[in-house]
Amino acid sequence: VQLQASGGGLVQPGGSLRLSCAASGIIVRINVMGWYRQAPGKQRELVAVITTGYTTLYADSAKGRFTISRDNHKNTVYLEMNSLQPDDTAVYYCAASSSWSTSSRDYDYWGQGTQVTVSS
Repeated sequence: VQLQASGGGLVQPGGSLRLSCAASGIIVRINVMGWYRQAPGKQRELVAVITTGYTTLYADSAKGRFTISRDNHKNTVYLEMNSLQPDDTAVYYCAASSSWSTSSRDYDYWGQGTQVTVSS
């Protein structure tokens, strides 16, 4: 399975971005797809995950601002990010797993990461 993430960039505080992650390869192995992020000097942390059945889970920092969605026909997961703040600056990674988990250690497949910078 290969994951290709896109959509990062530079945005002003209060702005919005939409990240996309397309999966290819042996898709049947994937149940859960999600987004993690890693800021400089910090550990990688969960942002949001979604199952093939559209069950979702968000980090507290993402609730009310970010929306994760999924198109199973396109094997693509999206992360709509609104009201972005400088603390959201990080490299955002797409991840996929065959089973439900919120631990990054349980995700077998990772995209290359896309930089999100929130700054005025």
